[in-house]
Amino acid sequence: MVLEMKVPSPGESITEVEIATWLVEDGDYVEKDQPIAEVDSDKATLELPAEESGIITLKAEEGDAVEVGAVVCLIDMSAAKPAGESSSETKTAEAPKAEAPKAVEAKATTYATGTASPAAKKVLAEKGIDAGAVKGTGKDGRITKEDAVKAVPSMGTQPTNGSRGTERKKMSMLRRKVAQRLVAVKSETAMLTTFNEVNMQPIFDLRNQYKEDFKAKHGVGLGFMSFFTLAVVRALELYPDVNSMIDGDYQIKNEFQDISIAVSGPKGLMVPVIRNAEDLSFRGVESEVKRLALRARDGQITVDEMTGGTFTITNGGVFGSMLSTPILNPPQSGILGMHNIVNRPMAVNGEVVIQPIMYVALSYDHRVIDGRESVGFLVAVKEALENPVELLMGNNPTKALEM
Repeated sequence: MVLEMKVPSPGESITEVEIATWLVEDGDYVEKDQPIAEVDSDKATLELPAEESGIITLKAEEGDAVEVGAVVCLIDMSAAKPAGESSSETKTAEAPKAEAPKAVEAKATTYATGTASPAAKKVLAEKGIDAGAVKGTGKDGRITKEDAVKAVPSMGTQPTNGSRGTERKKMSMLRRKVAQRLVAVKSETAMLTTFNEVNMQPIFDLRNQYKEDFKAKHGVGLGFMSFFTLAVVRALELYPDVNSMIDGDYQIKNEFQDISIAVSGPKGLMVPVIRNAEDLSFRGVESEVKRLALRARDGQITVDEMTGGTFTITNGGVFGSMLSTPILNPPQSGILGMHNIVNRPMAVNGEVVIQPIMYVALSYDHRVIDGRESVGFLVAVKEALENPVELLMGNNPTKALEM
């Protein structure tokens, strides 16, 4: 009995996936629930498990784009599991010896040699490459469109020593989708960025006082992300336009705060969502950030965990960024950028004091958020971070941290 394995739907609105990697080879024996492939959607990379045990026959190649519901492999469930040697050892034993390549007879030069096809001519013209600089692989040496696509414009006189290799690699579906969305943001929104600075000393003092007991009791560290998330939640309640989005001619204001947290995963930037952050405590935020970050790092994050979100926080400071203009995460209207913390001289009570300072940036869609709301929102975030005991903890840090 042969089972046809079809591509399951990774989530709503996703109609196509790409076979990123086959984890098995054609003719292998697979066990039920064994991961057999990694598939890329435009939102995440997912593992495809075998639905039954048996001999597998692959019906799609790596890099192929296949529609949801299409057959990607067959599993012969009637086949017995091979005994004795492992499949890899068997393949090694049965692999035929590679024959020495046969000498290719030199082909006579014809009128077609070095001549570009019409499609190739267009590509070469766009790249500004002369056809004489391209070696054709088509019939009688004709330059094909593929030859033109692979051709690289001259970069001047090439050195005779040192490596000059290049690599041509197809971007994953996730990376291509991110690229499309980022270009769309620049062309379809009126994005502006406003900046401010935050004195992080009050948060440093709280963390130094409570972080050891907090970790011992709750099993997670007391990081900066919980302070920033709760400061953003407070600011969104004060300035609800920042927590809204445009839908055609309508503005949709959200009465909840689903905070997207940008994290760097093995497949690139991922943005998992902390649901209803307004209902979470410091412990709740830190636990959720840790859980989502680990799932993103291990490639286990699901489409549902990255779908939605009403506002995004991104932390370029972990990579050493001093200042940046974060780009919007559509259809959201605002994103807060955190940066590195540097000791700088600052006027405190009429005296110059060295303090740990972070620059923060708010990028926003000016179509729905005016300057008053954007600046007021960022000032509200700044106030909460510089006075966390009063504005985030109700003057009771022990209770707020559930100590």
